[in-house]
Amino acid sequence: MNSQFITSCDCFINLFSFSIFIVQFLSLLVGILISVAFVVLFERKLMASVQRRRGPNVVGYGLLQSFADALKVFLKETIVPSYANPSLFLLAPIFSFFCSLALWLVIPFESGAIMRDFHIGILYIFAISSLSVYGILFAGWSSNSKYAFLGGLRSAAQMISYEITIGCIFVCIILFSKSMHLGYIVEFQANLWYCIPLLIFWVIFFITALAETNRAPFDLPEAEAELVAGYNVEYSAMSFVLFFLSEYANIFFMSTLVSLLFLGGWYSPINLLCVDYLQSSSIFFLSLKIIFNLMLFVLVRAAYPRFRYDQLMRIGWKVFLPLTIALLYLESAVIFFMEYCSYMF
Repeated sequence: MNSQFITSCDCFINLFSFSIFIVQFLSLLVGILISVAFVVLFERKLMASVQRRRGPNVVGYGLLQSFADALKVFLKETIVPSYANPSLFLLAPIFSFFCSLALWLVIPFESGAIMRDFHIGILYIFAISSLSVYGILFAGWSSNSKYAFLGGLRSAAQMISYEITIGCIFVCIILFSKSMHLGYIVEFQANLWYCIPLLIFWVIFFITALAETNRAPFDLPEAEAELVAGYNVEYSAMSFVLFFLSEYANIFFMSTLVSLLFLGGWYSPINLLCVDYLQSSSIFFLSLKIIFNLMLFVLVRAAYPRFRYDQLMRIGWKVFLPLTIALLYLESAVIFFMEYCSYMF
């Protein structure tokens, strides 16, 4: 009797925990969708300001423009090409959007405010971001179009090339903080942000994030003059919207990740003064840093022209990767020397 009661209690607890997880995931989904809408509006307004034009200013004074565009696309018909693979064609945008959502499960927005507290958060992020390449490959191959297939191959080669550099930078941060937990990495930056001792890694990581999210000047997979529109040329309506949402969700995610890894996360800039009674931390400071990184994403798009594909690959393989590996060896040697000196003396 007692065993049956204990089993029923365990089932109830598991069901309750699963229900809480579903509510948290839906809240995260709604938050990301709303955030993406305002990120798109922010990009349009900032690009318009740089280019000396008005930007969105009609629908709700421009504030509702993203929601109006979403409603317009929602009313359109999803068209599947005649000779495409229907299952993979419809699965590809869903898979890409799912990967962009799954990345947020290990992101701490404040001390203790995290959906899944993984001690290998960086490894999880690296694994999920690697899987997102398959969604683009599925889209390019299943469309049965040469333009979409070439765009998918370009995007896959670009993302894989720059993921190696990102992996080396992750290793450098793990060596510096001795942890793969994002919350612990932020805690180690309470009095010294990593953008100061690891300035070169910060710059390389930001440029690599541009290439990883297919943003200008690394937006070769969507080079309109060469490939019509890249891997998503055959998509329309909601299937295209899922690719659009996954791209901007990844931009928002990369801005958050840069803020956590190099800009002190939720810690205030006042903490750099190392004065105890002035120290503070809040999600407000993390939000400001995310907005700052998003602004850099937009300003880079407005200021720089698109690279040629050979230039893009040469920067990734012949500049960033050797430089990152050399700095990784240098950092390892410095850390080993410091620990050896502390052990001896």
